Amino acid sequence: MSNRIGIDLGGTKIDAIALSAAGETVFEKRVATPKTYEGVVSAIGALVHEAGEGSVGIGSPGSNSRKTNLWRNSNLLFCNGKPFQRDLETAIGRNVKMENDANCFALSEAIDGAGQGYSVVAFFTVGTALGGGLVVNGKLVVGANGEAGEFGHTALPWPNESEWPLLPCFCGKKGCAEQYVSGTGLQRDHSHATGENITSKEIVARARRGDAKASASLQRLQDRFARVAANIACVVDPDVFVIGGGLNELPELVEQLPPLISRYSFSGTAVAKVVRANHGEKSGVRGAARLWD
Repeated sequence: MSNRIGIDLGGTKIDAIALSAAGETVFEKRVATPKTYEGVVSAIGALVHEAGEGSVGIGSPGSNSRKTNLWRNSNLLFCNGKPFQRDLETAIGRNVKMENDANCFALSEAIDGAGQGYSVVAFFTVGTALGGGLVVNGKLVVGANGEAGEFGHTALPWPNESEWPLLPCFCGKKGCAEQYVSGTGLQRDHSHATGENITSKEIVARARRGDAKASASLQRLQDRFARVAANIACVVDPDVFVIGGGLNELPELVEQLPPLISRYSFSGTAVAKVVRANHGEKSGVRGAARLWD
């Protein structure tokens, strides 16, 4: 069995990995994400060729339209409307499998990460934006249109007065969950509430020092995330929620979340299991490598 090569395309970096048949890492490399579509295609092609022979799986923001075979809904806007998979296959000279990057995270964690052994795994990646993925019995659920698991683009559930008017999203709609539950959302919300324009990391740091304003902003983020998770539970009631991304180190978004999800659940008493991703930032590229499994 040949190596499995994975590529994880992000807004600032492109990660590459090659896994042996035994699952051991035999190649790793990271490069900065180019600022043009042509640059991205070329950079990914070069990484795959450097990684050597093997199957190729690629995770990227967005997804392929089943109707047009063009890429869509990516926050890397220059990729939208392009025959992304076809152009990558041309550059690489091999067939590739492509999936949304959050789906790749979910697959990795479900197979040999924090979700291993659970039948239904719902995954959130909480960083600059909010990604999601759903794995059932070890298989990604992508849906008839390739749009399943887009938790960040479900509407923020049960908005309160402080959340009106609903915020616009790059997808063209208003009120998408990722506008509120993300590092960007935390920063925006804190600025709106306090007039302080500081980074999400600084908000967390101030909250840890006991700053009342920063603590309140973190609590609002926690409450909104609990509502989003409870809304997902009303649809699929997963065995476990796995949390990854840049904000997953926060106990407010992992250990402290279950009772809040329960409060917002349909019964008001549902028991939610929430765990932190095992593979960290490597989950995405590892999941991409496993797309051929």
